[in-house]
Amino acid sequence: MAGKVLCEATSLFNLLNQYTNFPRLAESNYLCLIDARVEESYNFSHIITARNAKLDSEGKFIMPVDVEVESMRYIIVYDSGTQSLSDSGPAIDCADSLEKASQFPIQILTGGYEKFSALYPFLRTEKILYNIRELESLNLYPVEILPGQLYMGDYRQATNLKVLKDLKLNAIVNVSNDCSLIFKKANCTVLHIRVADSAEADLVTSFERICVFINSHLNNASSVLVFSTLGKSRCCAVAMAYLMSHLKYTIKEAWNHIQQCKANMRPNRGFVQQLSDWELQTLGKRVTDTSEPNY
Repeated sequence: MAGKVLCEATSLFNLLNQYTNFPRLAESNYLCLIDARVEESYNFSHIITARNAKLDSEGKFIMPVDVEVESMRYIIVYDSGTQSLSDSGPAIDCADSLEKASQFPIQILTGGYEKFSALYPFLRTEKILYNIRELESLNLYPVEILPGQLYMGDYRQATNLKVLKDLKLNAIVNVSNDCSLIFKKANCTVLHIRVADSAEADLVTSFERICVFINSHLNNASSVLVFSTLGKSRCCAVAMAYLMSHLKYTIKEAWNHIQQCKANMRPNRGFVQQLSDWELQTLGKRVTDTSEPNY
């Protein structure tokens, strides 16, 4: 039995917005989101791609017949507002009936639909069925690094006015050679650090300027997006540098945090070495051995 664990709203948000070449939601064994509320509530509004839980003849929750519980990487259940594993209610009951067959813990969304829909109202929907083409063409959002404050994404997301509006972004750090006039339409303050994604590129000398920029906006209750062309290398290095400066994280701690938010993050080797220099500058010593294969 894999057991049950809690899933924070920001974790579900990031899971919904993972992608490689296509949104990971299009993968059959990636994520199954179960809405354990009554059918009337589900039909009125639910989290995007969620399925309504079904009951068998004995009143126990069962998985949809086309879902292979054993191979599903993430199964997340929610009801209206479960807060802890000691609560009772539909989400707990549903998880209890599913955990015996799953090799991974069944996750229960903390705060349920009420909390998630309040934080991310743009991910509410009435749509029930999705075909593979619809899943592959979903418009994804930047991942959330610090809830409601710091986001990280790619050029396509950064130039999408709906994304900027939905996330209430006020400031943008553009770590790429790309430039767009759309930010003027979005009324966002932009810090543009022109740098190539190469091992020879100098990014470390801009870390302090970037951190000051991010801090100034977060301190004014503004949200910030850091982006690079593909959203995998330059913006990840910058987000890590900010966590190291702001929260005094080591490279290892910052790396693990960013990787939890965006599974396919990968700063190039040159940036990793520069982060090691930044670790020395922010912590006074090199704590992380960046020669390990993980980096």
